[in-house]
Amino acid sequence: MDITKFIVGHRETAFLVGDYRTYRAQLSRRLRIVRKKLGRATAKNAKYAAKAPVTAEEIGQNIEFLHLLLLTSERAWAHAMSMKASHSEDNADKSITGSTRQHIHSRLHKAVECAKDVVRLLSDQSASAATDMDILEARGYACALAGAEEFEKQAEGTKSNDASTKRWIPCLTKYSTARVIYSSLLKSTKKDLFKEVLAGTTDPSIRYAAYQHRIPRTVGVPAVSKKFFPRDDIELVQAVEKLDPAALQEEEATPSSSKITWRGRTANIVDAAIGQALISVETASSKLTESLKSSTSPKDSANAYDDVLIASQDAADATRRAIEELEKEGVDEGDARMQDLRVTSLAVNYDLIAWRVGRNRVLIGSDDDLAFSPHAPQKPRRPRKDGKAWVEREEPTGRKLARLRERVALYDAILQSIDSIKVLRGAVRDAQFVAELDGQRAYFQALKCLNVSHSHAFLSAPKQALALCNRALSLSSQAASSPKPSASPTDAPKLVVSEDQAQTLKQNLEHLTSHYRGLVALSQMFSNSDMAAKARLTNAAPVVERLNEYPAAGTVDLENLVTWPPKLKAVPVKPLFLDVAWNYVEYPGRMSKTKETEPEKMQVDGEKVEEAKPAKKSGWFSFGR
Repeated sequence: MDITKFIVGHRETAFLVGDYRTYRAQLSRRLRIVRKKLGRATAKNAKYAAKAPVTAEEIGQNIEFLHLLLLTSERAWAHAMSMKASHSEDNADKSITGSTRQHIHSRLHKAVECAKDVVRLLSDQSASAATDMDILEARGYACALAGAEEFEKQAEGTKSNDASTKRWIPCLTKYSTARVIYSSLLKSTKKDLFKEVLAGTTDPSIRYAAYQHRIPRTVGVPAVSKKFFPRDDIELVQAVEKLDPAALQEEEATPSSSKITWRGRTANIVDAAIGQALISVETASSKLTESLKSSTSPKDSANAYDDVLIASQDAADATRRAIEELEKEGVDEGDARMQDLRVTSLAVNYDLIAWRVGRNRVLIGSDDDLAFSPHAPQKPRRPRKDGKAWVEREEPTGRKLARLRERVALYDAILQSIDSIKVLRGAVRDAQFVAELDGQRAYFQALKCLNVSHSHAFLSAPKQALALCNRALSLSSQAASSPKPSASPTDAPKLVVSEDQAQTLKQNLEHLTSHYRGLVALSQMFSNSDMAAKARLTNAAPVVERLNEYPAAGTVDLENLVTWPPKLKAVPVKPLFLDVAWNYVEYPGRMSKTKETEPEKMQVDGEKVEEAKPAKKSGWFSFGR
């Protein structure tokens, strides 16, 4: 039935374009459409008549009956929130009293009653065809609305005669029930939808009610919700534990979750939310180490960092909220709680940025891919039409340049992350820490220059490649000589650069600089030989082609030994002569040819008969005179 998705979807759609008043108007229009579909709408000029209540059988036959109840509950809640918001805009410094407060309570009570009707109807599973998860979602929604009603009663409205902190217990009980239900649904379904519900109103309301109940901040929201959860409701307890067996188990406090160490200074964790977030970071980091061992591609390794980044961001957000709460209370900076929070904030934010840098390094490649290894050529899946095998071709230059552009973008992100660490409050006061950051920044900037030099080398620009490689060499020397953090590097790459990595980069750059220097020298020699050829100088040809000449000055031009780069040209070889006249010309000493036998003359009766000769004609044109 997706009750939570239905409600959250309608709220998000309305709040994108307006406020609670807009949401109420949209719900009214939607209710009118649903009633017309179900035949429960009152005609325009007809007198209103009460309709029969919705039954479980109707919900089982048509889901629109369930939507009718949910929309009615949501409209009542939106009406109450709209009145509260409009009063806050007009009289922000005054509390809501009188008929307005009663009207708000009335609307919230109607919303709660409609939600309870949904729970009651869905509990008849044989008629409503609802699942256990549907009933839990309806129960969580009803408890959240009931908690909001109790919250409004105690926050600034009519209060009971009991002025002690116990008056917040009903609010804590309702919100705690909703939180445990939504947490179980989150662990069971892995949907971020329930996480948004918890972070939106449930957790902040529990935190405020716990503060009013004099519960210290060192107790986290999960612990408060488990404490005030109604365990006497056996049916609800069994339904929750069916989804999450550890939903109601108390978490044992560990020493690592009560203190944090940052560069030799230990600070107490004054907020339980921060401790819970740090435990999540440790759990996610251990899973990350196992995932990196089994991953085969850089993208899979980078995706494994997502859980650690989310947990680290939660820790940073929890620390920020705790600092803001103390600042609102007017706590001085010299207070021990504020000092501990400042140290914790610097530690968790540095850890978050370090994980981000580690993710980018994994995307670049192992060992930061100093050698820029080429991709293996991929053969087409389909065979050739002529039956021959596909010829493996080298990776095109355009594709290599595209890969280098991606790497340069990742190195830019790393440099920006390192610069953002210096902006953190209290970071610049530690000169040793700043020196370590400068060394790490020089390391990654050297890698950036190295990748840009590769691109110039592919484009046959050795001078630019040499200049960038020389710049990278100077930066690598700075990185190698800078102080290194005392913490040893972990299996998962982070921001820390080891001594071996810095020295390896420096050695590779020294070799590469010598290589590019030789290419630049050869290119200069080639350009000089071209200039000499254009000027028609005698020494334009290289020495290898003038070995039969003795140098006039007695010295050899060592700068023009060979032609570089070599050119395609004809190679002189011994000529091949074809003596065709030998067959036709008589040469001295050659044997004479045997004379051919003359044809036999015709003989008649054994006598030789001479051939008849044509008669000689006289005169012109064979005519006689």
